[in-house]
Amino acid sequence: MNAEFKTGLAAVTDETVTGEAKEIIESTKAQLGFVPNMYRTMANSQGYLSTYIHGYKAFRESSGFTAQEQELIFLVISRENGCDYCTAAHSMIADKVAKFESDQLAAIRAGQVLADEKLQALSTFTSRVLESRGLISKAEAAAFLEVGYSEKQILEIILAISVKTLSNYSNHIFHTDLDAAFEAYNNRGLLTEPTNIAANSS
Repeated sequence: MNAEFKTGLAAVTDETVTGEAKEIIESTKAQLGFVPNMYRTMANSQGYLSTYIHGYKAFRESSGFTAQEQELIFLVISRENGCDYCTAAHSMIADKVAKFESDQLAAIRAGQVLADEKLQALSTFTSRVLESRGLISKAEAAAFLEVGYSEKQILEIILAISVKTLSNYSNHIFHTDLDAAFEAYNNRGLLTEPTNIAANSS
């Protein structure tokens, strides 16, 4: 899904990127072997890309969620925000890194009920935090806590929403082209060829 508006700002290149954004672009290229198109568009604002990268890294490293739970959270947010780019990217990571079964991944992408009670509770709660702008009820919080999550992890979900809002919204206004690494997940559930892309690509 793209916005009716499309910004006239161009994606930065290796030659035009400057400052901290240049450091991030170079580091990403060295780590992944390519730079996701999303990074090149966000790099129009040093603060935008930097805030995204640091928030994303903090969530990955200290949220207390498992690899599967992290991808579930990012997929729910991206799905609800209608971001095709991030849905495809996180579907690839969910498949290749977090090792979701194909039926689980398809259910998450479609917003269907999951067989795993704890993952379903996480999906429901993440969606409610996003939809309610954080104005969650006592009952909604209790249902989240009762399956084994902590109050600190409510903050971590809000962090994930903040991070994905940055990427989802920039993709909306840039109409970001999907990278070849994620293309097989565009409106599909599985990648047909193996990939070495790590979990910090989107």
